[in-house]
Amino acid sequence: MTPLDAAAVFAAGIGAGAINAVVGSGSLITFPTLLAVGVPPIVANVSNNIGLVPGGVTGVLGYRAELKGQRSRLIRLGAASVLGSLTGGLLLLNLPEAAFPVIVTVLIAVACVLVLLQPKLSGWLTGRRTPHPHGGPWLWLGVLLAGVYGGYFGAAQGIVLIGLLGVFLDEHLQRINAAKNLLSLLVNTTAAALFILVADVNWLAVVLVAVGSAVGGFFGARVGRRLPPALLRGFIVCVGAVAIVKLLS
Repeated sequence: MTPLDAAAVFAAGIGAGAINAVVGSGSLITFPTLLAVGVPPIVANVSNNIGLVPGGVTGVLGYRAELKGQRSRLIRLGAASVLGSLTGGLLLLNLPEAAFPVIVTVLIAVACVLVLLQPKLSGWLTGRRTPHPHGGPWLWLGVLLAGVYGGYFGAAQGIVLIGLLGVFLDEHLQRINAAKNLLSLLVNTTAAALFILVADVNWLAVVLVAVGSAVGGFFGARVGRRLPPALLRGFIVCVGAVAIVKLLS
């Protein structure tokens, strides 16, 4: 990796950390950047997952006030996230390597659509509430499946989680976003632990993404909500399109 490549990966890590704290699509920035500098797809996915964990930590810390009073709920839902992440990580390591570009291309395309539809989805969710304090069994199952997705690839898992939590919980959006950050962190940390033990890792990429995402997560939790949402969504979708082209080329 050249110094210019390293700088690009570090900058992508900053952007991903900030985006994950606010929206939840940071892998659409870092993953294609790693591909662009020559890291093989599965190694890029594994290294990206590990590297984004510090950004998840700073993002959670930035929303710690909104996490108050959600301990019991998040213990229940966190168990689903951990179980789902282990399942997704094992699928990544055991499915044929040739299947990864095809599957991830579809996942990136779906993630981009979710990013574009987020404003309409949020508006639709406004009036849909349930009195169950923990969201009930359907939310637990949904979080489990989101964990499988996150353990396998993970781009836009935060948007999926916001959608699920918004449907099943009677909470303010900022508290939902705080819960999303914690559940996403559990997914990434679980998958990272698995990958460190059994997968090939590009540790230079991990360090660059980790430091960048930690910085980005810290500032994203504080000032990221001031960014124009339309500009942010457009940028994410453009990067996702580049990733699709790269994977199919």
